[in-house]
Amino acid sequence: MKDLSRLSAEAFVASEKLPLRFVLDQIRSAQNVGSVFRTADAFRLHGLDLCGYTARPPHRDILKTALGATDHVEWVGHEHTVETVRGLQNQGFQVMALEQASGAMALEDWSPDRHEKWAVVLGNEVRGCAPEVLAAVDGVLEIPQFGVKHSLNVSVAAGMVCWQAFRAMGPPPT
Repeated sequence: MKDLSRLSAEAFVASEKLPLRFVLDQIRSAQNVGSVFRTADAFRLHGLDLCGYTARPPHRDILKTALGATDHVEWVGHEHTVETVRGLQNQGFQVMALEQASGAMALEDWSPDRHEKWAVVLGNEVRGCAPEVLAAVDGVLEIPQFGVKHSLNVSVAAGMVCWQAFRAMGPPPT
C-alpha cells in the first residue's frame, strides 16, 4: 500500500487543530465514545469534553473502537455539562447543541468561521440534550431526517458535524 502520509501521534499533538470540540453529554455507550475519538482524530479536532457518566479512557470499550486515538486526541472529564458549556464560552468558544428543537438551524446551513472556536454538544443517545444544556448554549443545530426513526447514532452524527465544519473551514493547516 502506498504511503498515506499519516501524522505520527507526536506530530498530531503538536499540529494545528480544526477549531472544533465535541462535548459528550451523558453518553451511555463507551463504544460511541470511542467512535467519536476516532472521528476527532480523522478531522484533527481541538479535543473532547466528556461529561457526566460518559465513559472515559482507558475504558475497554472505548479502546476497542478508538483504535489508539485516545493516546493523542486531547480530552477532559467533567462532572456537569452546563458548567462545561459555560467554561468553554468563557474561553471564547461558540457552543452549539446538536438536537431536534424548535428554532434549530439545519446543519447544512451552519458555516463556522475558521477564525472562531466552536464546540458542539452531543446529547444522550435516548434523551438527547437536557433542557438546561439547551438553555446554556449559543445555538442549536439539527440534522434533517426523513425516515421513521428521527434519530441517528451519536457517532454518525458527530461525523456529519465534522464534515460540515470541514466544508466550511477547510482542512486543518499542515
